[in-house]
Amino acid sequence: MAPSRAEQLAKSKRRLENHIRWVMRHQKKTVKLGRTAEHRKALLANQVCSLIEHQRIKTTLAKAKAVRPLAERMVTLGKNGSIHARRTALATLRQKNAVKKLFDDIAPRSAERNGGYTRIVKLGQRKSDSASMAFIEWVDVEKVVEEKPAAEKKSKRKEAEAKSTEKEAMREEPAAEEPAMKEEKPDEAPAPPEEPQPKKRRWFGRKPDAEK
Repeated sequence: MAPSRAEQLAKSKRRLENHIRWVMRHQKKTVKLGRTAEHRKALLANQVCSLIEHQRIKTTLAKAKAVRPLAERMVTLGKNGSIHARRTALATLRQKNAVKKLFDDIAPRSAERNGGYTRIVKLGQRKSDSASMAFIEWVDVEKVVEEKPAAEKKSKRKEAEAKSTEKEAMREEPAAEEPAMKEEKPDEAPAPPEEPQPKKRRWFGRKPDAEK
């Protein structure tokens, strides 16, 4: 029995949906980063641990955008504070020190913030391969990099200039002593030149006169 018109339309519709699902990648938002699933999970977990430890890290823009959801999920677990949340974070990050700092230090600072715990700052392209670079940091961090005051920088410059002048003076002193030594040498009486002695020729095959 031949299939009806409705069955043919349904079959062609299923084929079209399967084609769209496999070719057009609808609803597949995972950024692969050129890595396998295990490698990608380990990379993102290590990046989050580094972010917890150093408060700010420099990486490529694609990795920073991939790290942000995981980092904010970990902060949400830290704000929960239960044993189950701590074990879930430890199963993802695999580092006890990072989990302890996350629950004790970072999560309490973001207690009044409902999401948006991280910030991405674009840095432009790096020279080697022109990859877009970025900083990712915590929004509630007080001060990431301690900038030294300008007075200390100026004092260091002055010390460097003083050292360079001292080195130049030390180089000039031996140069000034050398002409003085050269002036003292002509005062001494020159030694008489030694007269060159005539060389004795020896003829092979002939005995000297003393042996005769």
